[in-house]
Amino acid sequence: MDQAVNSDPVNAADSGRQRWRNWIGFWLLGLCNNFAYVVMLSAAHDILQKQESHNTTTPTPAPNGTNTEISKSSRYDCSPVSTAAVLLADILPTLLIKFTAPFYIHRVPYGFRVLVCFFTAVVSFLMVSFSSTILMSIFGVVFASISSGLGELSFLSLSVFFSRDVLSGWGSGTGAAGVAGALLYSAFTQAGLTPQVTLWIMLVVPVILAVRSAERSQLSGVAPIKKIHCINVSFPLMISFSYFFLLVFPSSFPQWRRHEDGHSASRVINSQERRPLIEEEADTDEDTETTQEEQEDKHIRPLSFTDKIYIMKGLLKFIIPLGVVYFAEYFINQGLLELLYFPDSHLSHAEQYRWYQTLYQIGVFASRTSLVCFKIRKIFLMSLLQCLNAVLLAFAVYYQFLPNPWVVFIIVLYEGLLGGAAYVNTFFFIREETAKREREFAMAAASVGDSLGIALSAAAAFPVHHYFCSL
Repeated sequence: MDQAVNSDPVNAADSGRQRWRNWIGFWLLGLCNNFAYVVMLSAAHDILQKQESHNTTTPTPAPNGTNTEISKSSRYDCSPVSTAAVLLADILPTLLIKFTAPFYIHRVPYGFRVLVCFFTAVVSFLMVSFSSTILMSIFGVVFASISSGLGELSFLSLSVFFSRDVLSGWGSGTGAAGVAGALLYSAFTQAGLTPQVTLWIMLVVPVILAVRSAERSQLSGVAPIKKIHCINVSFPLMISFSYFFLLVFPSSFPQWRRHEDGHSASRVINSQERRPLIEEEADTDEDTETTQEEQEDKHIRPLSFTDKIYIMKGLLKFIIPLGVVYFAEYFINQGLLELLYFPDSHLSHAEQYRWYQTLYQIGVFASRTSLVCFKIRKIFLMSLLQCLNAVLLAFAVYYQFLPNPWVVFIIVLYEGLLGGAAYVNTFFFIREETAKREREFAMAAASVGDSLGIALSAAAAFPVHHYFCSL
């Protein structure tokens, strides 16, 4: 076959530009896809207090009415409802999607999936910012969960159509979403804006684009601004832009059609020729692998239900450690951090909680970006360390031996580093060790690991919250 194309320097340059475009595209997809999810968790404390307090940015006061019992009788500054309620609303729809979608989502073209992600993300911000009851706020969080869950599953599957570089872009972008969402929410609310106004700002982000004139002033040395456009760019809209206009898709990519459309009966291979789930040989030439895969995909039959169950069994060695990592870290985030309140600090309870979330997300961003520098194969080791963090902070809540919130800041930063590293390395090694024809399904199916761990942690956080608040 003619493979001399890669030797052409012009084509090589084009290939380099395409890889950068795809990396940036996946970075933006990760950023925008996780943004609403992160904002809802950062706003969890305020969402629960929104209808129960006249000032949502002050320390969590005892709510009016019949809900004052638990706050007055407890040595902790407790909300009547654990922030795990918001976490459950944020993760259960995602969990349902990730459990079921890998078995049928291939029938839905990627283009339609992206449009669904866009509209559900917009609805989530609108519902939460306009809500007058906790129930309406929770429904808004549910829409954010649908958008994030469908997006994560789809974009992880989508990454197998590109070079392995895009996976690091996706991981870094999802980490950046954590930093951007948590940091912006914390900064705006601490500056005095209400959570409602803050959510509006985050739905429609004003971006000023300065278009410089072609000629620079020789005297002043400053380029005069020829024109300024104020453009309102929403994070959900950036998902559509990144997907439809930034990514450079392979020519055979099924944008608006079902996957089966590209497989005729004459191209189906025998099921006995199925390769094992985990391949031990390493891919040493990623540059030529993508085009070779495109040719091979034309001759590969769709996976059967039995094939998918077989693949799921092989993925358990990745799913279980990832689930344990996320169980421990979200048990900390939504079950314990709300109870780690230091009254002597100049930060209010709400402010302490928001900065816990922000520093956690900074750790996640740093470790998810680290994939370009090094890889960690032993995910189980990170799950063990994360469990030790959970035990340490559980004792800290009960015995109250930590002197100030700064110690907690350091611990949650470390917690974020472990969680982010576990996530990005899990999917990197799934991609590397899974047979080509199984990668798209495997990437989608394995994404259930983190969501399952998060859902279980939210369920465990409810009795723990009630126990501590009853002391």
